[in-house]
Amino acid sequence: MPHVVVQYTANLEPLVDMSALCKEMATTLVAQKDQGKPVFPPGGTRVLAYPAQHYAVADTRDDYAFCYINVRIAQGRTDAMKKKAGDALLALAQKHFAAAFGKGHVGVTIQIDEAPGQVYDAKHSNLHPLFNK
Repeated sequence: MPHVVVQYTANLEPLVDMSALCKEMATTLVAQKDQGKPVFPPGGTRVLAYPAQHYAVADTRDDYAFCYINVRIAQGRTDAMKKKAGDALLALAQKHFAAAFGKGHVGVTIQIDEAPGQVYDAKHSNLHPLFNK
């Protein structure tokens, strides 16, 4: 972890480069450090984006746009580290959504959730060894 899910109204597609946003979000999260040590493992970082083809935003009187960014992390990070990571993601989103904000009405929400005491958490991956050198 972190696992990031970006859900957005399809009317943002011509205004926001979602592929670039995903890559920069992953890079931003991997770059987070606490006392010189990585906060998030590169091999566990995933950012996935999904457009909503069907949506209703606000009072539906205009073609409003919305993006929900959920960052799911494992327990163990301080509140200060979570805020630092969230602030970095918000700054990145503001940059990527600037054109959309200039053309219409947009809402962007970022939430960081900690996985609660997990009942089941299985993994099978050959990604982590790539970064454990």
